[in-house]
Amino acid sequence: MSAPIQQEDFIQSIADAFQFISYYHPLDYIQALGRAYEREESPAAKDAIAQILTNSRMCAEGKRPICQDTGIAVVFLKIGMHARWDAKMSVQEMVDEGVRRAYNHPDNKLRASVLLDPAGARRNSRDNTPAVVHYEMVPGDHVEVICAAKGGGSENKSKMAMLNPSDSIVDWVLKTVPTMGAGWCPPGILGIGIGGTPEKALLLAKESLMAPVDIDELKARGPQNRIEELRLELFEKVNALGIGAQGLGGLTTVLDVKILDYPTHAASLPVALIPNCAATRHVHFHLDGTGPAKIEPPRLEDWPAVTWQADEQQATRVWLDTLTKSQVAEWQPGQVLLLNGKMLTGRDAAHKRIHDLLAKGHKLPVDFTDRIIYYVGPVDPVRDEVVGPAGPTTATRMDKFTRMMLEKTGLIAMVGKAERGPVAIEAIRDNRAAYLMAVGGAAYLVSKAIKAAKVVAFEDLGMEAIYEFEVKDMPVTVAVDSTGTSVHQTGPQEWQMRIGKIPVVKG
Repeated sequence: MSAPIQQEDFIQSIADAFQFISYYHPLDYIQALGRAYEREESPAAKDAIAQILTNSRMCAEGKRPICQDTGIAVVFLKIGMHARWDAKMSVQEMVDEGVRRAYNHPDNKLRASVLLDPAGARRNSRDNTPAVVHYEMVPGDHVEVICAAKGGGSENKSKMAMLNPSDSIVDWVLKTVPTMGAGWCPPGILGIGIGGTPEKALLLAKESLMAPVDIDELKARGPQNRIEELRLELFEKVNALGIGAQGLGGLTTVLDVKILDYPTHAASLPVALIPNCAATRHVHFHLDGTGPAKIEPPRLEDWPAVTWQADEQQATRVWLDTLTKSQVAEWQPGQVLLLNGKMLTGRDAAHKRIHDLLAKGHKLPVDFTDRIIYYVGPVDPVRDEVVGPAGPTTATRMDKFTRMMLEKTGLIAMVGKAERGPVAIEAIRDNRAAYLMAVGGAAYLVSKAIKAAKVVAFEDLGMEAIYEFEVKDMPVTVAVDSTGTSVHQTGPQEWQMRIGKIPVVKG
């Protein structure tokens, strides 16, 4: 029988794991992304993948977060039925203490995104606790641990359906994936759970994402059962949708499709889908009572040899401090811009507060006239940084505020992640404004373009406060121009036709 697992060893292992995955992609994921980069024919998608790969290596070198959304802490535990503990805290308490240490680490402070009282005050816990912990009792006297950090952009795209037993799972997935938009930051991985009960299917989908990327090996050896056949079929058909990196249109939307199944009721076919984004983050380790986990870092030389640089011949420099509405109206869909000067930031909570102030006739604490707003909630800076990783958040969450911001504050353009919905596009067109897309999954790379940062309003909102950033050559793409043309609609349609395996559905 093994030695007891010490409380401190368990806590420190959890803390080390969440620090580790904040700046190290799983090597299998990043190498699969490198292969996708080599295959990609869409210039916009290839550029986005190059930014993600470059960001990944920078984070591994600098030990700073891959994404500003450092996720909700998810822990899968397989506890040996004969395992012994030398601990006074509960397992949940030990996991939470490990998460607390990880997210408040002074050399790499991570963004606390967990809110207490979710249907009420939505108060930030300040240390990203509590974690979501899943338990399974298994034979043996060891403990197997998987730690994962799941960002809101991908979690929010989770889907679940109770199909009829005769329904096609493939048809449901192909119908569902396009409705997810690009807020889950493709290229990523689709986790699919089939069977059991509704909650079991969702848990299977989440757990399936913890397995290594191995679709190329599966293709090479061929499927050996129905689940492997289904994985290969979905992998080919989802990529044939042409959604591509960041939803810009391209050959690779998913790097793998994972499936776990479980017996189900004769009348039921529960199916759940959960995506892993470009910030795929998980690590596995065992504890046997001999001390804390030793997690081996990957070798930097194993990263794909891709380094993104702004193409100054193809990109247009924009000077934000003198920007006018007439200049914004001249931008073209898909045009690459390098932003220079001062921009404001704001996301969900700030927009809600602006709405409430305007509704009461109060003056806003900042002037948005002829300004650009960046939808971001940055990581706190450490050492000599002016700001921590500061990638874009999903823009559709601000759609309902877009007309208000454009018509009542003087705002003339916005920067965010992924597509805009019809309500926002209509407001952009009516006001001859524009929406610019930055690459999700490249937060540390983006932060290097930010040369100064200060909070200018709503400081009590923490990472959701309004900042003023001063940027130099921050790369963005015109995703919705002043006429309402969206590259997130035109790009996937073009590449779906080019791939030619699935009929294009317009409208």
